[in-house]
Amino acid sequence: MLGLKLPTDPRWVNIVEKNIDEILTDHAYCEQKAASTALSIVVGFPEHSELVSEMIALAEEEISHFKMVHDLIRKRGLVLGRERKDEYVISLHKFFPKGGSRQTHLVHKLLVAGLIEARSCERFRLLSEELHDPELKKFYRKLMISEAHHYTLFLKLARQHEAEAVVQKKWQSLLDYEAHLMKDLGTKETIHG
Repeated sequence: MLGLKLPTDPRWVNIVEKNIDEILTDHAYCEQKAASTALSIVVGFPEHSELVSEMIALAEEEISHFKMVHDLIRKRGLVLGRERKDEYVISLHKFFPKGGSRQTHLVHKLLVAGLIEARSCERFRLLSEELHDPELKKFYRKLMISEAHHYTLFLKLARQHEAEAVVQKKWQSLLDYEAHLMKDLGTKETIHG
């Protein structure tokens, strides 16, 4: 369903289980950044009313996810750690060339955001199936469903702003690039790393 070309190595879950506090902090900031991305699309493309409405709803949902993760951190007697750079996301943003029309820039932003959501969905599915902690399994199952919706939303929106064939070609190229990135990831206590 997600179209990812290289699945996460299941051994990544072992890293997660040994570093739950680190993963939860990283996850919280992923949700905060997702909310920020949605709001940046609103600010950058306010003339697209349907897009603005969708991004406002998404930002609200993502910040509620941030709260859910933060509540879980506190429930476990932990504290939210400091934000870290997400090398995966930074690398994805380098894929599309700078410049071009505003419309092209929008489509690129939507595709990158969609891919981040797809990878998060895949990782959350893995956590929901493989973690030993029943509370975390249930937690990640619920979030996996939301991430799948977000992934499809971004692709739908990209297709509303660019021809289907163009979006599909760009999406496949981005998926190929992401698969190359993933070869070096999956060894760190982060959601995408």
